[in-house]
Amino acid sequence: MEIIGYLASILIGVSLGLIGGGGSILTVPVLVYLFGIHPVMATAYSLFIVGSTSFVGAIPKFKKGFVHLKTALIFGTPALVTVYATRKFLIPLIPDRIFTVGAQVITKPVLLMVIFALLMLVASFSMIRGRQVENSLPDHNQNPTYNYKLIVLEGVIVGILTGLVGAGGGFLIIPALVLFSKLSMKTAIGTSLVIIAAKSLIGFTGDLSHYMMDWSFLLIVTGLAIIGIFIGNWLNNKVPGKKLEKAFGWFVLVMGIGILIKELFLDSFQ
Repeated sequence: MEIIGYLASILIGVSLGLIGGGGSILTVPVLVYLFGIHPVMATAYSLFIVGSTSFVGAIPKFKKGFVHLKTALIFGTPALVTVYATRKFLIPLIPDRIFTVGAQVITKPVLLMVIFALLMLVASFSMIRGRQVENSLPDHNQNPTYNYKLIVLEGVIVGILTGLVGAGGGFLIIPALVLFSKLSMKTAIGTSLVIIAAKSLIGFTGDLSHYMMDWSFLLIVTGLAIIGIFIGNWLNNKVPGKKLEKAFGWFVLVMGIGILIKELFLDSFQ
């Protein structure tokens, strides 16, 4: 299973390079089900992997002028604060045994995986439907206007979700940047990568005092994901992005349903 896990680590980066998101939605399932990492630790590892990969992916976007730093700062600040607070204070406060429903015991790992699966379902619907805001503005719109209240609210929500499940939330950030900041789609994708990188890595620092990290494993998986993002960027000019995003959406939908069934039903019979 570990060999499959390492191959899947490359796919995390490939999906991020191909469709500008989605990679983080694979990271936790890969860590939990292919590498056997505890779900709480997996969300911590995911923050580092997603943050590092997104940072590398943002560099070529920045060089091409598709990163708006002011918008990244305005949107990213509330997300940074909430993701750090969630990892540092909220996650340690969640009890290992939360409640019981019939024969099913809802533990902290089960809760995190169920939340993650629900997030996967939301992300899958977003990818299957396609980004409805894609053609709203020209590619090089660099004069955004800001709906500060909605930007802050969205940033807080994304920060909490990222802190809970270790996913970057690009499927939430990109539409928000287009709708609330009036960025073009390409600039929104590049700016989103910067925001995801910053908040994921800051969130990861909130875990350093709680867990012992297996740095050799973490750096190997991160390195493979970074290789994947270069492959994804190369394929991006050769494969229709919309078709890939829709196909990936169906894949994520099936995975999300599978995780829900496993965590809520199958494990209760073991």
